[in-house]
Amino acid sequence: MDFLSNFLMDFLAQLQSPTLGFLIGGMVIAALGSRLEIPDAIYKFIVFMLLIKVGLSGGIAIRSANLAEMLLPALFASVMGILIVFIGRFTLAKLPKVRTVDAIATAGLFGAVSGSTLAAALTLLEAQGIEYEAWAAALYPFMDIPALVTAIVVASIYTKRKEYRRRRTAEESFSATDESFSTAGAAFSTAGAAFSTAGEYSSASEYAGTTSTSFSTAGEYSSTSEYPNKQRITASGYPSAQRSTAGNRVKIWPIVKESLEGPALSALLLGLALGLLTKPESVYESFYDPLFRGLLSILMLVMGMEAWSRLGELRKVAQWYAVYAVVAPLLHGFIAFGLGMIAHYTTGFSLGGVVILAVIACSSSDISGPPTLRAGIPSANPSAYIGASTAIGTPVAIGLGIPLYIGLAQALMGS
Repeated sequence: MDFLSNFLMDFLAQLQSPTLGFLIGGMVIAALGSRLEIPDAIYKFIVFMLLIKVGLSGGIAIRSANLAEMLLPALFASVMGILIVFIGRFTLAKLPKVRTVDAIATAGLFGAVSGSTLAAALTLLEAQGIEYEAWAAALYPFMDIPALVTAIVVASIYTKRKEYRRRRTAEESFSATDESFSTAGAAFSTAGAAFSTAGEYSSASEYAGTTSTSFSTAGEYSSTSEYPNKQRITASGYPSAQRSTAGNRVKIWPIVKESLEGPALSALLLGLALGLLTKPESVYESFYDPLFRGLLSILMLVMGMEAWSRLGELRKVAQWYAVYAVVAPLLHGFIAFGLGMIAHYTTGFSLGGVVILAVIACSSSDISGPPTLRAGIPSANPSAYIGASTAIGTPVAIGLGIPLYIGLAQALMGS
């Protein structure tokens, strides 16, 4: 009962908070047809500022943290990033009207992390007075990179296998055509031999050996020249028995490099490095921290407008994406919450940290993920994975996921 009351209180608090309030406000004005626009340059600047702030706070905390305490939560974050992709691969991809490559891309985006959702969770944790390790925000890349890499690798393997099967089918059809021509050639040779025999019979009295020998030689030449395809040349121009599989290999490092070079992870890792290697406390406290909540509210407004614009695209693809976008984030968060509780009982990982782990698993990337997946899985439909994430996944994570996991943590604290 305490859990339910805590959840309802947190949910109502979220509805009144600037975070969800601005998100809903953005959706409302977009639905009313407002022409309000936030320039893309300002949006990118806000995202940069938020992630730099999160990175700085994490780096400052890591300087004085026990790295051994981070090991298990970081491992669990990586496991969740990979696991979420495979959950989507074997659930969403099996549903009607869902292309497998689109399902993999969608799972990759839901396995990656939303910086804005993380920022919203940190803000609410502080408002509720729930303590958490400052380095917990640094779990972001441990889940984000493995999820994106796994999605792109799995999609590449699937695509190459599909292409291989298509080629095999084409080659078998090509071989069958060759065999039909060979059969026709053999029939022609048989007819030639019969004609040769008839020729020998009809002219036996005048040309006893000469004509018989000439027709027999012509028949031998014809039969040997009918099978130039015995080398089994395939449609690609190479013998099928000697086809190289080197082209089917997926290179991992370019994918990791692409993820690291993405704007979101670059900003977060830069903040981590500056917080860890320098002493930015003064500029952090006087500049980044005071601006954090105001910038977050503008970001939520932009995301609300974007979410509404993507709803129409999502309806065009399949309703199953909507079902996945509601159920999957909460499921991912509960799995991560359970793993976080293991870390809590074994290493003393705080319940606030458990909530953060659950929230980043519940979130879906809205900044670094889409451009990485566009480049890594070009055959996937962006309307499917971005629409599912922005239109439904993010509101579910912020409006339901965050208060749900905070309420669960508070119930456990009370016990």
